[in-house]
Amino acid sequence: MSLEITLLPPGQGSQRVTVAGRLDTHTYEDLDEALAPLMTSQLHSLVLDLSQLEYISSAGIRSIFKARKTLAAHGGKVLVVNPQPQIQKVFDVVKAVPLNDIFGSTAEADAYLDAMQRKVLQGDDSD
Repeated sequence: MSLEITLLPPGQGSQRVTVAGRLDTHTYEDLDEALAPLMTSQLHSLVLDLSQLEYISSAGIRSIFKARKTLAAHGGKVLVVNPQPQIQKVFDVVKAVPLNDIFGSTAEADAYLDAMQRKVLQGDDSD
C-alpha cells in the first residue's frame, strides 16, 4: 500500500495534514516533500492526523522527527493526533529508548517495528 497525504486548509499559523497508508522506506520522501514547503517561521503548529496510518518504519519516524526539529528551530511544534494502536506502540518504544541506541541497523529496527505492530494488530501488545 502507498502513502496518501492530504493537506487541509491552513489556519492561523497552523496546518493539519492527514497521513494514510504506510510510512516507510519507500514513502517517507513523499511526506518530506509534502511538508517541506510548510516549514516556515509562519507555521507555529503542524498537526499530523495519523488515524488512517497503518504502518510506520524507522524511516517514517525520522521523517516526523525531521519536521519536529525544523519547526522547533523557530518555536513551532509538531502534534501527532489519532494514531492507530500499533502506531502508538511504536511512538511509545521510541520515547522510552531511542532507536539508534538499541538496534545495529535500520533493517533490524524495521524488522522489530514490523513484528511489534503485527502483534498489536493481532491483539497481543504485551511487549
